[in-house]
Amino acid sequence: MSDANFTDIELLEKIKDGDKTAMDELINRYRATVEAIAMKYISSPLEKDDLVQEGMIGLLAAINSYNCEKGTKFITYATRCINNSVQTALRKFSRMKDIPQASIVALEEDFFDTQVGLSAEDEYLAKESVSTLTDILYEGLSSFENEVIRLYIVGCSYAEIAQKLGKNQKAIDNAIQRIRKKLGGVTF
Repeated sequence: MSDANFTDIELLEKIKDGDKTAMDELINRYRATVEAIAMKYISSPLEKDDLVQEGMIGLLAAINSYNCEKGTKFITYATRCINNSVQTALRKFSRMKDIPQASIVALEEDFFDTQVGLSAEDEYLAKESVSTLTDILYEGLSSFENEVIRLYIVGCSYAEIAQKLGKNQKAIDNAIQRIRKKLGGVTF
């Protein structure tokens, strides 16, 4: 029996057992769904290929985390994960355009040029960690705290942050302390 004849649940079970062809079949089965979801955002600043790639990351996350015991159909769960992944990428992109280009330090090229190539799994896990952190920052911090952390990350001093945001240095210090407490329990 070819993998095309199996249900999604049967393919997911085979994937848990390490069956690579089952993974390929499930990805191919949902490729059109990923592309359809990506096309909903085609008027966004991201290119279609980037949107599809983010959707595929969402599909992989759905495959790896789906639990049939929760009563949701896989297609429903996968659609939600794909949509969330694309929306997260769009939120990240919109925040990146607010950072002055002179403040961006391109570390990835230096890091990846000196490192042995990351496996697809390591790269996926790294992206999921970044996505998780981005969601935590977006949802867990106030807009003021997000501005403070963004400026702090790009290397601004407390005085520079205070000046740019029109606050005093004590308010900036208090915000940094709140951010540290909020992020203290974050695990990946």
